[in-house]
Amino acid sequence: MNKKIYPIIIGISAILFFIPFLGSVHLFDWDEINFAESAREMIVTGNFSRVQIDFHPFWEKPPLFFWMQALSMKLFGINEFAARFPNAVIGIITLMTLYFTGKRLYDEKFGLIWALAYLGSFLPHLYFKSGIIDPFFNYFIFMSVIFLAGSIREKGESKELKYSLFAGISIGLATLTKGPVGLLIAAISVLIYWATMKFKKISSWKNILIFSISCLIITSLWFVPEMINNGFWFIREFIKYQTNLFLKPGAGHSGPIYYHFLIVFLGCFPISILALPVLFRKEPVSADEGKYVLRWMIILFWVVMILFSIVKTKIVHYSSLAYFPLSYFAASFVYELVNGRNTFKKYLTWFLLVTGTIFSIILIGIPLIARYKDLIIPYIKDDFAIACLNTPVKWNGYEFLIGAIYLLFLYAAVVMINRRQFFRGIIVLFYATAFCIFFYLRAVVPKIEGYSQAPAINFYKSISGQDVYVTTIGYYSYAPYFYFRKMPGANIESSNKEWLLNGEIDKPVYIVTQSTKKILLDKHPDCTFIKQEGGFLFYYRLPKGTSLPVPSRE
Repeated sequence: MNKKIYPIIIGISAILFFIPFLGSVHLFDWDEINFAESAREMIVTGNFSRVQIDFHPFWEKPPLFFWMQALSMKLFGINEFAARFPNAVIGIITLMTLYFTGKRLYDEKFGLIWALAYLGSFLPHLYFKSGIIDPFFNYFIFMSVIFLAGSIREKGESKELKYSLFAGISIGLATLTKGPVGLLIAAISVLIYWATMKFKKISSWKNILIFSISCLIITSLWFVPEMINNGFWFIREFIKYQTNLFLKPGAGHSGPIYYHFLIVFLGCFPISILALPVLFRKEPVSADEGKYVLRWMIILFWVVMILFSIVKTKIVHYSSLAYFPLSYFAASFVYELVNGRNTFKKYLTWFLLVTGTIFSIILIGIPLIARYKDLIIPYIKDDFAIACLNTPVKWNGYEFLIGAIYLLFLYAAVVMINRRQFFRGIIVLFYATAFCIFFYLRAVVPKIEGYSQAPAINFYKSISGQDVYVTTIGYYSYAPYFYFRKMPGANIESSNKEWLLNGEIDKPVYIVTQSTKKILLDKHPDCTFIKQEGGFLFYYRLPKGTSLPVPSRE
């Protein structure tokens, strides 16, 4: 194959896999809807300097990603496609960056393998189809580490300063995306590298100054105006929030210390398997630039995994930055195989087959279980889960074939690998995974969402534009804000659930609760039941002395 077409293959693959069907399923609570709502409120209010939720300050995140979503919504409308489109774009940029970085470190084939490794793994691929912040944040942190490594390795003042400048800009952009945690990760990585060099001088004060100034300039574009206009309250609250993440588990987000290791190992299949021979191999110090970057990737991987294992709040995407170094390990191993410098051990074959088979069984089982739910409902003890499963969702019957076909391609890829057709087998494995994700997101995930949040979201959409209040009782959701299209200027009490349930309201209130929380509404006789759909109950409450039309009970 002509190596000149490698970047074309990667670019076309990224476009075809990341962009189509972005809007085929509703945004998911919490993060996707949370972030999209902040972008929507920027557009509605015209205030692009202040991040808000329910038109109140949302101090947990800086605005860069919301600016990207708001721009996308200006182009495509306020919808799911627009909310996810920025991550599809950064996904395309990420794959191209991996290719050209890999080409510079080794050659075109390494770049191709690295890019396809990221494309053809479950969680790394899925994040570019989402509307969460992390793909942007992770990209900037990864680039900052690459540039920092370059500033230390390169000889010649102009090259050192150039890399230091780009590293500072990257960290500044990361800070504008998710806050100072990016600077913390990069700083710890540099300190550990310095320690491996026995604390010898690794950089000049001029490089450090250029890095610091460039980072400060980028972050000041937003932080300084905010401090001038609003004081230091948001910095204080941010520090308090980050401290709580380390010391206290977030509501419903606790987990064991091995949580992220399990998530990364299972969720990043197959690169998590292919990375093992490199991750746990002791690498000698080498002048080779690829080996030099490998040292940094090993440091970055362990910094992310250990740091977020210590953090009390356990959320899947907290460790997603580890996908970059993990993909580098996998690409390095595959490159060694292709060039005859390594062998494919039997334990890797078994890991691939066992883990891939488990994945395939899950992919096959989910649509079959949903279609024949009556057989398993008697064994479920969770009343809310039973109510959700009773939501009428139409299945076509072929959905399980996606997992079955993926299993066949997995075994075909392993056969090729065992016949020493390493490049062909790995490419088949990566593309099979990418196609599996693509079709599963289109054919299965919307139906799964039909059992979970879709009844509530469809209700919010049905009353969007009406002069009413809407709230949830017994659980928290961002969906009412985004899908009801709440507007600013409402009664100051409109966010007060107690007032909406018991106060002297000035217009109708629609109330959504889960089927297991019915007792909360039974205590309020003036709340009238409308209907139940799946696991959700819908009520309304009217101001005294009024009688207004409400949604149908049918």
